[in-house]
Amino acid sequence: MDEEFVSRNFIEEAIDKDLEEKNYTYVQTRFPPEPNGYLHAGHAKAICINFGMAQKYGGKCNLRFDDTNPTKEDTEYVESIMEDIKWLGFEWDKVLYASDYFKDIYDCAVELIEKGKAYVCDLSADEIREYRGTLKEPGKNSPYRDRTVDENLDLFARMTKGEFPDGSKVLRAKIDMASPNLNMRDPVIYRILRATHHRTGDDWIVYPMYDFAHPISDTIEGVTHSLCTLEFEDHRPLYDWVLKELDFEQPSRQIEFARMNLNYTLTSKRRCLKLVQSGIVSGWDDPRMSTLCGMRRRGYTPVAIRDFCDRIGVAKSNSVIDFSLLEACIREDLNKNAPRAMAVLRPLKVIIDNYPEDKVEEIEVEINPERPEMGTRTVEFSKVLYIERDDFMLDAPKKYFRLTLGREVRLKSAYYVTCTGYEADDDGTILALHCTYDPESRGGQTPDGRKVRGTIHWVSAAHAIDAEVRLYDRLFNVENPSDETGVSDFTENLNPDSMIVIPDAKVESTLTNLKEGDKFQFLRLGYFCADRDSTPEKPVFNRTVALKDSWKKMNK
Repeated sequence: MDEEFVSRNFIEEAIDKDLEEKNYTYVQTRFPPEPNGYLHAGHAKAICINFGMAQKYGGKCNLRFDDTNPTKEDTEYVESIMEDIKWLGFEWDKVLYASDYFKDIYDCAVELIEKGKAYVCDLSADEIREYRGTLKEPGKNSPYRDRTVDENLDLFARMTKGEFPDGSKVLRAKIDMASPNLNMRDPVIYRILRATHHRTGDDWIVYPMYDFAHPISDTIEGVTHSLCTLEFEDHRPLYDWVLKELDFEQPSRQIEFARMNLNYTLTSKRRCLKLVQSGIVSGWDDPRMSTLCGMRRRGYTPVAIRDFCDRIGVAKSNSVIDFSLLEACIREDLNKNAPRAMAVLRPLKVIIDNYPEDKVEEIEVEINPERPEMGTRTVEFSKVLYIERDDFMLDAPKKYFRLTLGREVRLKSAYYVTCTGYEADDDGTILALHCTYDPESRGGQTPDGRKVRGTIHWVSAAHAIDAEVRLYDRLFNVENPSDETGVSDFTENLNPDSMIVIPDAKVESTLTNLKEGDKFQFLRLGYFCADRDSTPEKPVFNRTVALKDSWKKMNK
């Protein structure tokens, strides 16, 4: 019998080889976000890869916060990151912080100084940049590069005690100012920064740079494979240099993968902050944002996001993923799992003239035809109903199969009705329709076997619940809103119809006592979820995604 073929990506191939060659006897990964903002869609891929690889190999994955820049970090972001990871369905082995290792990292810096591999430099940031050179020209040595070991130890100790102002001195690794890799041209590994840290307070005045703290933290922690996005590929030689010079017995291995770039979205924290601060969106969890908390509020599910990341796969080169693939994943998940309901967004009253005045029927319908085991629900049917205003047209074209004068249509799960007249105001606005119904057509069956081509949804006017519905769409109307030519500000690319609020929708009576995040398919309209702004008197629903992808058709 042939062995089952299992497709592997290049990360798995590297891990398999490391295990086979006994470079490592176990697998441990980490997800290392900086707590300076909210996680976005791009982070979801990194989360799935780091936690997923640990799961695949029976290993562990830590959550380690990269808190080496106290001016931008806050416990608010720590808490939101933890919530997002749990929501996606992952559990970490330990919660750790780069600040846990500040003393160890500091000792490593002192060790490099003692080995003659690091020196204190007095050049300003602009001067360091000037001395670094270009991709075509080598850099030149700092005039402070040849300070003695004792002098560097003394200066670094005095930096630590706060004897010098911020920016006046830095500690640099002594590598090669002629290296073709700019990251290896004596990079800064420590700087003076008087800022209160969210965990260590004012204990430290010098803080390590990410490129120095990262490999040390990984290796102290026991991380075998440090999986990160492609922009760190050029930093890998520095990662390896640090660990080699510090003589770690089992150094971590860095492997890079392509980051996820999703069109019609922004993931830049700076630009997202502008959206929030300028009031363009209501906050970081605005359902139009690419943040995980925004996607959660909009009604996206962890299953759909994980499926999306799985379909994208693990690649070595960057690419742009079409937003429609993400929407396809959420449609597929909600189609299988979301209960059905009827909602009328722009109600038009329908009076069934031959229906008994005080009669109310309970019509039994499936909760989800994809999942018969979910059972049935009942909806009320009465003399006065609401239908969508768009489901009636006075002067209907030939291929219009909804309601018009003299035409018979089917009311979903109920009866056949025929429009016989209408009421309108002096401006010609239709106020109500008059119809007759066929009592023998309940459930769409008639004694004569006749069929109709149009089926429309409805709610009973006497039993309907008032609701607010927010129709969300893509926040931007161009594929690359942060780098679109011809505009001076990315906000010029905003989609003016990214949120349409309908304050007076009508929904069926079963939609009561809802919890935030409860999800439904509103028949013929799309997938919706209950928003946190809902009240017992008036639920609020966010449209997660339409039933079909109309965006491409609209933008051809």
